[in-house]
Amino acid sequence: MSPPVFDDFYLGSRQRLLRCAYAVTGDLQDAQDVLQEAYARAWQNWGRVGSYDDPEAWVRTVAFRIAVSRWRRARNRFTAHRRHGVETSAQPPDENTVALVTALRGIPEAQRTAIVLHHIAGRSVAEIAAETGVAEGTVKARLARGRQALALLLRTETTGNSYA
Repeated sequence: MSPPVFDDFYLGSRQRLLRCAYAVTGDLQDAQDVLQEAYARAWQNWGRVGSYDDPEAWVRTVAFRIAVSRWRRARNRFTAHRRHGVETSAQPPDENTVALVTALRGIPEAQRTAIVLHHIAGRSVAEIAAETGVAEGTVKARLARGRQALALLLRTETTGNSYA
């Protein structure tokens, strides 16, 4: 006896399997999702699954296992949520941070990098020199010029003048 064609198998079993999956999951959308995944796996392995005595039992078992796996993931998420609490979202940047970032965009990249590494990342002049591959004197010059440029940009921004 040759294995049934997948399309015939699908058309002949989908309603029965959907009722079973719905009874297990309690939600029609979830039942459709797990069954769709189970049929996709059956189709990918149809050469083997189609030769089984009861390919419908194989699809039903796979669908049930997918549903259980989803429940476990949901339970684990819930447990983690209870254990760690609500994830706190980052607060929007304050006015000073926005002004600083805007001003940083107005200075050359090398100066901006030196300023950020030194004042925000807390790196020393020697660490910045090693990281950027330039001499320490160059880092010091970039920091000095960057600070001057930032002071001018931040001052003109607070007075409302354009610095373009």
